[in-house]
Amino acid sequence: MLNIGGLKNGIVLDHIQAGKSMDIYRYLKLDKLDCQVAIIKNARSNKMGRKDILKIEGGLDVVDLDVLGYIDHNITVNIIKDEKIVEKRTVKLPNKLTNVIQCKNPRCITSIEQELPHIFLLADEENQVYRCAYCEEKYK
Repeated sequence: MLNIGGLKNGIVLDHIQAGKSMDIYRYLKLDKLDCQVAIIKNARSNKMGRKDILKIEGGLDVVDLDVLGYIDHNITVNIIKDEKIVEKRTVKLPNKLTNVIQCKNPRCITSIEQELPHIFLLADEENQVYRCAYCEEKYK
């Protein structure tokens, strides 16, 4: 049995689909932060079979919940204070994503105007389809 130390203060991202933890690590830019991060891949789970877990030292301000909802909207965010879970949050598909994904349409204004933010709006929640706010290009 692998033993990973507990957190005094921080957050634990639980119920991550197996294999998605490195995507989350990159999207949240955790490599740029000066804090401890533990990545647990393919942990056994009664509910999911296999899952990933991320433990991040520090406050909730280091995590963009919209990014989490976009990558995997079944993630549970556990907030840890003084080594105890004080709050559990669930994430959902965000209605709007800014600078998370980029428009692939070469005629989109974001291809020409590099400083414009890449904004996508949720067009179809059931199929998890986003469309560019500028040209309505579909991103799935």
